[in-house]
Amino acid sequence: MFKPKYPRPDTYTPATIRPTPAPTEYAMPAPAPAKAPTALGGLVQNSPGTALALAAGGVAGVLALASVAVSLLLAVAVTAVALSVSAVVLLFLVRALRQEFKSR
Repeated sequence: MFKPKYPRPDTYTPATIRPTPAPTEYAMPAPAPAKAPTALGGLVQNSPGTALALAAGGVAGVLALASVAVSLLLAVAVTAVALSVSAVVLLFLVRALRQEFKSR
């Protein structure tokens, strides 16, 4: 009753794959002549559209970074205004409490 029942072993036998040797009667093709390197390193084809796309991408990146920087500066400015307002309110409260204790 308490003896474990193990499943029967699989009967799958993997197929053996042997690589076929490459034929040797073919000659190796001659390497293509290397092109002169361009300003973009040969990654993209030089055309007016490519230059326009790169310029637009650069402008978009600068605008994204500028918006992040402006939002961070705005957050700092809002925090500074909130702290200064709370400091003024706290100063008035402390002065009011001091005058109340002096008059007693």
